[in-house]
Amino acid sequence: MSGTTAMAALADQGPHAPAQNPRRQLKQPSRVARLARLSGRQLLCFVIAAFVFAAPLVYLFLQSFKTFTGFLQDPTGSPHPWTKQNFSDAWSVGDFGREMINSLIYAVIPVTITLTLGVFLAFPISRGWFRHSNVLYSFFIFSGFLPGGLIPLFIEARALHLYNSMPGYLLMVSLSGAGFFFFVGYIKGIPKEIDEAAALDGCGYIRFIFRIVIPQMKPALATFAIFGFVGSWNNLILPLVMLSDKSLWPVTRGLYSFFGENTQNWPLIAAGTFIVAAPILLLFILLQRFLVEGVAGGAAFGTQGVTKAAADQGDA
Repeated sequence: MSGTTAMAALADQGPHAPAQNPRRQLKQPSRVARLARLSGRQLLCFVIAAFVFAAPLVYLFLQSFKTFTGFLQDPTGSPHPWTKQNFSDAWSVGDFGREMINSLIYAVIPVTITLTLGVFLAFPISRGWFRHSNVLYSFFIFSGFLPGGLIPLFIEARALHLYNSMPGYLLMVSLSGAGFFFFVGYIKGIPKEIDEAAALDGCGYIRFIFRIVIPQMKPALATFAIFGFVGSWNNLILPLVMLSDKSLWPVTRGLYSFFGENTQNWPLIAAGTFIVAAPILLLFILLQRFLVEGVAGGAAFGTQGVTKAAADQGDA
């Protein structure tokens, strides 16, 4: 009876059924149109952002191929004739080869130390292994908003004989906790069952960090490595204050001096600036996939509190 009643109801609705299907079909183009309008807005935003950020680089790149006379005749046009002499002159006059080696040392060593210490500190806090983990976590977050005290740091460096010294400068820039918050949020996404399985297999803590945790944190480590490398490579104020010996200058300090010595020769300055910026552009191109994955992973789990991790640990 119920089946007959249902069939009868469908039969009664028969005349209205054709009227409903066209309405549903009419709604589809409006959704497609909304998606098309949204993609158009996104495309417009992309074009504007690309123009704002890429236009200075393109202009700088074009001016570096001009002769000095050609730049004076047409400062905004394309190079005519094209010349690569500015790059060789800038490389030799600015001594960027030695300064790039110094910048690599000032960037790679501090970033490596910061990554290693950050992982070892972030893992127990993210797991809530000791009491008041959230207090220490909040302290590190708060310290990230404090400005750097350049004058006290200079006085301390002079007192400890760290001024104008490569080991002293590396010590000052290596003990940074900038990646701590990022790592805590990312480690929360690693299942705790892995910790228990490693403990049952007799895996030590240091081995567990290097063999299990760090391989799973490659996107986060690559992301912070990019941020740390760019920050160290572009650092100018600290080398300007702490390094007076020209043989210890990084490439940013050398470019600053190079700009003062060749103020009028803008094509030469453009070539030198592009030489300094080229390693950063290459690094971003090679690691941009890890940058996106690391930021997404850290943001997804970084909103969770440490207290929840401690509670979960206690329940276990």
